[in-house]
Amino acid sequence: RAVLLLPAGLALLAGLDAALLLLGLPAPVDADRLPRVHGVLLVLGFAGTLVSLERAVALGARWGYLSPACLGAGGLLLITPGGLRPGGLLLASGAAVLLAVYVRLWRRQPGPALAVQAGGAVAALGAALLWLGGLDVPRLLPWLAAFLVLTIAGERLELSRVGLLPPRAEHTFLVCSGAVLAGAVAALLWPAAGTLLLGAALLALVGWLTAYDVARRTLRSTGLPRFGAACLLAGYAWLGLAGVLWLVYGPIAGGPRYDAVVHCVFLGFVLSMIMAHAPVILPAVLRRPLPYHPALAVPAWLLHLSLALRVLVGDLREVEWAWRLGGALNIAAVLLFAAVAAASSATAAGRSRPGAPRTAPSAPEVSR
Repeated sequence: RAVLLLPAGLALLAGLDAALLLLGLPAPVDADRLPRVHGVLLVLGFAGTLVSLERAVALGARWGYLSPACLGAGGLLLITPGGLRPGGLLLASGAAVLLAVYVRLWRRQPGPALAVQAGGAVAALGAALLWLGGLDVPRLLPWLAAFLVLTIAGERLELSRVGLLPPRAEHTFLVCSGAVLAGAVAALLWPAAGTLLLGAALLALVGWLTAYDVARRTLRSTGLPRFGAACLLAGYAWLGLAGVLWLVYGPIAGGPRYDAVVHCVFLGFVLSMIMAHAPVILPAVLRRPLPYHPALAVPAWLLHLSLALRVLVGDLREVEWAWRLGGALNIAAVLLFAAVAAASSATAAGRSRPGAPRTAPSAPEVSR
C-alpha cells in the first residue's frame, strides 16, 4: 500500500513545483510541461490515488488496487517528456476501475452515500476522457471539482447518519449532490446556465453539510475531534465561496477570479478535508500510526490564513504581491503538514516497537 501511495507523493511534489512556476517564483525543476499538467496531476494523480487506494482497501479485492496503481502511474507519466497521452490513458483507466470498485461495493451494501461517491467517480472518468480528448483544464474544472466534492460529501453523509438524520434529509442530500453532477455536465454543454446551476448546487450542498455534519458538535470537543471539525467547517466555508463566485461571475476561464475559484475548491475545501481525515484514514490504509499532535494545527492555520491572503486580497482585489505571497505560503503549509504528519507517525511507530520505552498517556489522551 505504501508503494502505491509513493506516486501520489511524487505527483504532489511535482504539482507544488508547477505551482511555484505559475506564481512566477523560483522552482527546483523548471520544466514547461509541469504548468500544463498542474491541475490534472494534483486532482487525478494525487488526490485520485488517495481516494482510490482507500476504496480499494474497503473493497478488499486485489483487482481494486489497479485503480490507484493506474492513477499513480498516470500521474508519473504526465511529468515525463512525451508522457501526456500514455499518462492520460492510465488516468482514464484508473478512474474506470474506481467506478467498477463502487459498483462492486454497491452490490455488497447499497446506500445513498455510496451512490454519491460513485457519481464522483463518474465525474473523474469523464474528466480524464475529456482531457485525453483535448479539452483544457478550465473547461474541465467543474468535472474535476465534482469528483472530489461528491467523494468527500458522500463520506461525510456516512458519518452524519450516525447522528440519526431527520426524515427527508438524505433525499435533500441526494438532490443537492445530483445537482452538482448535473451542473458539471451542463457547464460543458451550456456554460452560462450550467455554471449557475453548479454554483447554486454547491451552496445548497454546503448548507446541508453545515446543518447536519457532526462537525458542528465535535467542534466543542478537544484534541483530534476539534481539529477535524475546525478543518471541516473551514473547508465548507471555502467551498461556499467558490459557489458564490460561480453564481456571480458565471463561467471563468482565466485570470484572478479563476485562480480564486480553483483554490477555494482544491486548497480551501479539498486539502482541508485531507488534513481533517488524515489521522483517521491513513493509519487504516497504511497500517501505520498517525496520532494527533497539536502541531498539526499549525499548517492548517497557515493554509487558511495564506489562502485568505491569496484569494480575498490577491485575487478578488487584484493585489499581485498578496497573490504571490499567499500562494507561496499555501505551498509551505502543504509541505509543513506532510512533515509534521511524517514526524508524528515515525515517533509513534518507534514507541510501539518491542522493547521501546513506554510512557503513560497524558490525561487528555486518556479522556479521548
